[in-house]
Amino acid sequence: VQLQASGGGLVQAGGSLRLSCGSSGLIFSINKWGWYRQAPGNERELVALMSSGGTTNYANSVMGRFTISRHNVKNTVDLQMNSLKPEDTAVYYCYAGYDYGDYWGQGTLVTVSS
Repeated sequence: VQLQASGGGLVQAGGSLRLSCGSSGLIFSINKWGWYRQAPGNERELVALMSSGGTTNYANSVMGRFTISRHNVKNTVDLQMNSLKPEDTAVYYCYAGYDYGDYWGQGTLVTVSS
């Protein structure tokens, strides 16, 4: 499975960005999709996760502001980010998990200016 993230950039606080993660390969094996982020000096942390059944899970810090969605026809997983805050600044990684392991896309940088 190959994952390709896009959509990062620079935005002012209060603004919005939409990240998209395209996927290809043996995606039928994937049972969870998500986004993680890593800020400088911090560990990688979960932002949002979606199971193949549609159940979603969000970090408390983004709940109500971020929305994860999956588009089966386009084979993408998107992260709509609204009301962005400077503390959302990080490299965002898309993620796909299956029973025996994980796949990671390359990161895309999101910078939120105050």
